[in-house]
Amino acid sequence: MDGESIRVTRSVALPLREIELRTSRSSGPGGQHAQKSETRVEAVFDVDASEALTPAQKRRVIAKAGPVLRAVAQDERSQLRNRELAIERLVAALRAALYVERRRVPTKPTAASRERRRQEKQRRADVKRLRRPPAE
Repeated sequence: MDGESIRVTRSVALPLREIELRTSRSSGPGGQHAQKSETRVEAVFDVDASEALTPAQKRRVIAKAGPVLRAVAQDERSQLRNRELAIERLVAALRAALYVERRRVPTKPTAASRERRRQEKQRRADVKRLRRPPAE
């Protein structure tokens, strides 16, 4: 498990050794199984200590999501499945925090769209003018 890594983005592969997994008992009812087994999994990722992220990526993640990313899974009866879910959720949160918004390129309205707008304004003005009572 130490040598494995998860692809987060095209440029970031997160080694599994950087994700700390903690187990505990799931909350809620469940009878004997839930009271005996630790199926709840919490995945914790320390952004500052990561070797997989560049300093710029670390700054971006800390600004958007904080210095420590956490994901919890207690949906399934199986600890293994909850571990997979917790890691998936952690990776999704990291991917969202690393996402860079594309810069908006302002555009100018075309001549045709300006003309259409003027014509629509004129039509509207004509409708309103025709609704007015006649001047005496």
